[in-house]
Amino acid sequence: MTSVAAPTVVHTRAPGKINVFLAVGDLQDDGYHDLATAYQAVSLYEDVRARHADGFTVSVTGGPSIDVSGVPTDGSNLAIKAARLLAETTGYTGGVALTVDKAVPVAGGMGGGSADAAATLLACDTLWGTGVGRDELLRLSARLGADVPFAFAGGTAIGTGRGDELSPALAKGQFQWVLAVADVGLSTPRVYDELDAHRLRHQGEIRSVRHPVVDAGVLQALRAGDPGMLADAMHNDLQAPALHLQPGLADVLELGEGNGALAGIVSGSGPTVAFLAPDLDGALELQIALSAARLTVVRATGPVHGARVVTD
Repeated sequence: MTSVAAPTVVHTRAPGKINVFLAVGDLQDDGYHDLATAYQAVSLYEDVRARHADGFTVSVTGGPSIDVSGVPTDGSNLAIKAARLLAETTGYTGGVALTVDKAVPVAGGMGGGSADAAATLLACDTLWGTGVGRDELLRLSARLGADVPFAFAGGTAIGTGRGDELSPALAKGQFQWVLAVADVGLSTPRVYDELDAHRLRHQGEIRSVRHPVVDAGVLQALRAGDPGMLADAMHNDLQAPALHLQPGLADVLELGEGNGALAGIVSGSGPTVAFLAPDLDGALELQIALSAARLTVVRATGPVHGARVVTD
């Protein structure tokens, strides 16, 4: 009988996401909002490599269009939090040295930090041999942030509650996305604060929303795999406050929709703008047009799988 040697390095990967629909409920007494969102995981990935260590450390690198200078490398980093949570939960007494290679825009509304956390949970469980399993890792991920469970699960899903209560959604075919990446990120809490301020200013005109729901048209479009239907149904309650904080995003939306996009939407809390293209040829043409306008542009497809171990 031969024993299998424990891995010295584990490489995992988790995807970024686009909120193709996001409805935000009213501010609650606990300072949070209920959400109803349709997530789609897209082919921009965060790669995490985990090595045995005595303590907990993380180093961060990024692709040519990714500015990682503002990403913390101390205990506030979500990957470090994920590793510590797993160690505390399982009683593991060692540590881990993490290397994160980012391809998801930083502070761009696409869940890059959440993908780091999801990939780290899987990497550490594999490296340490703690054997927690995917179901428990999914439960742990909800303790790290609203978007982490989806980064772990991937695919297409409906999120409710804080966005972390997931129900898989049927999605046919592949959707083509072109993403315009902003030079400066947006703080998610700041965008929510602006939404609350806007609603307070117009409280006599805006209907109160206690329990938001995902529009049925979104679910029908995903099931049909029809980009035209999905373009008509896409919506984001955070888009207006994001545009208020970064007015230049309106020009980006207009430029993309004037160059063949079926629709554009601010992804999550922004400022990344996601354009849905009719097909691959349309996506390539749109990518060229936006690049010619001196925008930082990447192309992606969805849906894709969630967090998984990669064989180098």
